[in-house]
Amino acid sequence: MNLREPLDLVLAADMLAVAREEARAGLREGGIPIGAALFTRSGQLLGAGHNRRVQDDDASVHAETDAFRRAGRRRDYAATVMVTTLSPCWYCSGLVRQFNIGAVVIGEAANFHGGHEWLAELGVEVVVLGDDACTTLLGEFITDHPELWYEDIGL
Repeated sequence: MNLREPLDLVLAADMLAVAREEARAGLREGGIPIGAALFTRSGQLLGAGHNRRVQDDDASVHAETDAFRRAGRRRDYAATVMVTTLSPCWYCSGLVRQFNIGAVVIGEAANFHGGHEWLAELGVEVVVLGDDACTTLLGEFITDHPELWYEDIGL
């Protein structure tokens, strides 16, 4: 049970702007436009990253794992917020669960509906912002590069 105050939605939107810029960076590099960032609940950026599966030829470098790795070791992940432009897949949802990350802010869940409901059932605070810019960015990519998208989601 989470006894903390709920995340402030204005702060969540500001955090999402960092992840959205990471998604754009990934697209500019020729990769899949999904971005993420790990923050403290008060909004301090710990690490940001983007999907680098194509750029690094490494299927494990999803946006959330890239941000998590760049944040470095911590003793208390429950006090952190994973912010991602897209509903986290099962792999990334497992990362949130494994390290007990306390909250997840999601830009959109229209193009892909991952494991965020499962995380909420486990007590993770989940905020889905329904951000049009995130939805459009990935939606256009899926239309233009369906083969990369289906590879990314394992189909």
